[in-house]
Amino acid sequence: MYFKEFEIRWSDVDANMHLRNSAYIDYMSHTRMRYLQEEGLGFKELAKLNLGPVALYEHMYYFKEVFPDQKVRVSIALHGLSEDGVFFEFIHNFYDENGRNLARCLMGGAWIDMKTRRLAEIPKVHLENIQKLDKTPDFRIMTKEETRIFQEFPIDLEQTEIK
Repeated sequence: MYFKEFEIRWSDVDANMHLRNSAYIDYMSHTRMRYLQEEGLGFKELAKLNLGPVALYEHMYYFKEVFPDQKVRVSIALHGLSEDGVFFEFIHNFYDENGRNLARCLMGGAWIDMKTRRLAEIPKVHLENIQKLDKTPDFRIMTKEETRIFQEFPIDLEQTEIK
């Protein structure tokens, strides 16, 4: 399982003194991009390929509050992928230092050609690197149509610790 660790900074909290919702999105995005960078698909490679990832939806579920000075670990697992690799879904989990599940998110996205602004395939070597990610038990091959409709996202409240 791939993880990225973060320390909650003062600028990451809202008026309620807990992690602001947009910070969750930032941490998940950083985790995804860090994984891709480590697998050879960093910013320079994306620029060379004229490719960019675009978020289509993000469904967040919060279980416990996260406060300043806490450390969190954010995981990434592959939940869905189209055969051509254009569309993808990831599940991100947030864990505290004791392994308690604090939040979960289903994120769906696609690749676009940065010049034409149209959907685009990524090179096979990069698709294979994405396919190496741990997969969720309900991983599936996605279709374009699935990205256009709301789907139920089952939350397993029994999964409260890192396995």
